[in-house]
Amino acid sequence: MSLEQNIMAEMKEAMKSKNEPVLRALRAIKAEIIKAKTEPGANGELDEATEQKFLQKMMKQRKDALDIFVQQGREDLAQKEREEMEVIEKFLPKQMSEDEIREAVKAIIVTTGAAGAGDMGKVMGVASKQMAGKADGKTISAIIKEMLG
Repeated sequence: MSLEQNIMAEMKEAMKSKNEPVLRALRAIKAEIIKAKTEPGANGELDEATEQKFLQKMMKQRKDALDIFVQQGREDLAQKEREEMEVIEKFLPKQMSEDEIREAVKAIIVTTGAAGAGDMGKVMGVASKQMAGKADGKTISAIIKEMLG
């Protein structure tokens, strides 16, 4: 079953149970699906990589907004972001832990022969491809910087 079909089925359930937070998040995902389908070159079809990419983007947007709302003491808005993140997370692959990312980066450093901070771009390129959709780019970058620095 495609992501769009999953979203539609979940939306029906959320409407029946009158679950507003879930419904709000599902509608946001559906809007992204429609937007992605109408972009030039999409031909009305989405592959799994594209779906994962925009789900990751949505998750990052919500994390950033959550941080801002928490800093400003807006718990009401922060709660909405948490609820939406919970729903989006169900459709993403399991995220790697920091230890798993460290192990993967260590292996990439060995295979690329990276020696110092000057090789960060080389390592980051390989790591981003390998861990696409499974780890946050900011976390990957911080770990690489720490290990090469």
